Amino acid sequence: MNNFAGFATQAGTLRYIQRFTNLAGDHFRPRYGLQISSIGVGTYLGGLDAITSAGYVDSVMAAVEGGCNLIDSAINYRHMQSERDVGAALARLFATGQARRDELIVCTKGGFLPFDGAPPADRLAFVQAQIEALGLAPLDMAGGLHCIAPTYLSQQIGLSLHNLGLKTLDVYYLHNPETQLRYVTLDEFWLRLRAAFERLEQEAADGRIRFYGIAAWDGFAADPNAKEYLPLYQMIELARQMGGEKHRFRFLQFPYNLGTLDAVVKSNQPFEREREGKRETLLLPLLAAARQYALVAIGSAGLMQKQVLENVPDEVMDILGGWQSDAQAAIHFNRSTPGLTATLVGMSQPAHVEENLRAAERSAIEPGAFWELLKE
Repeated sequence: MNNFAGFATQAGTLRYIQRFTNLAGDHFRPRYGLQISSIGVGTYLGGLDAITSAGYVDSVMAAVEGGCNLIDSAINYRHMQSERDVGAALARLFATGQARRDELIVCTKGGFLPFDGAPPADRLAFVQAQIEALGLAPLDMAGGLHCIAPTYLSQQIGLSLHNLGLKTLDVYYLHNPETQLRYVTLDEFWLRLRAAFERLEQEAADGRIRFYGIAAWDGFAADPNAKEYLPLYQMIELARQMGGEKHRFRFLQFPYNLGTLDAVVKSNQPFEREREGKRETLLLPLLAAARQYALVAIGSAGLMQKQVLENVPDEVMDILGGWQSDAQAAIHFNRSTPGLTATLVGMSQPAHVEENLRAAERSAIEPGAFWELLKE
């Protein structure tokens, strides 16, 4: 597989959006010089069979052709097959001229120990072999499944680049780093995260990634006294220490959908400000805190693996304007959320891509209407 050079740019993403005059004017959101589609294609679910892979390849291509330039994966999704399917789709898009590398924002994640195609017969032997091959300390692999050691992250970035057929990743997320907190002390966790951020800043300087971020499942939504809690302000402090004010820690990813609203309703993230000459600490919802820190907020599990479908209340559907399907209404709700840049939706069939992208044909509801909707 050829590794395509380049990365998403301002000129490329501006060129891309000019092809989609049928979509709402707010579908593409400007962030750090990039125009990011408010709907992104996710690649989490599915088996390892050829039919599923063919569906993902076709779906990624259909999404890009339909106005979605945000593509999300992870090295452990479907035992590396999801990254490889995205890579196959990108190669076809580039070969046929349907898209250029500088138009697309390709994101992936690392942290969980991935298998290659299928779980090994002897998992313990496999883990030990990985530890020895990378010269890791045994305890670096937390629980035998999760690692954010610098050497490991660099190896994983290289493997993801190979799977995707690229020379640069637009966004690289540390995948559920709160997993570490099940196995190590809080002090050890922050030492590990500091080393990880330092290495990711170096990877950005070396041109293998453009930005990095945190993709958490429950760490950002947890109570501040919970073991798995991730305080955003401390991560910002780390990033500034490692990269200065021009650090590359710019992206967050977390579950967000009609059934998972913690990011807008749960005030659990400290934010310090100065008012009338005095310092005060506020507790903000995640999205409000992310905005204060100029972070790009990406919602994952946009349909919560279809659990929100057929459960959208009629009064909510009416406020959202009426849609042909619950999926469209739910996606429109997500992309109307103030402060949320994009919502990720798993799409492994082109028919679903076409249906889901219809939600981008209307402008988001007004913020006032959104907050009224939350009262329903």
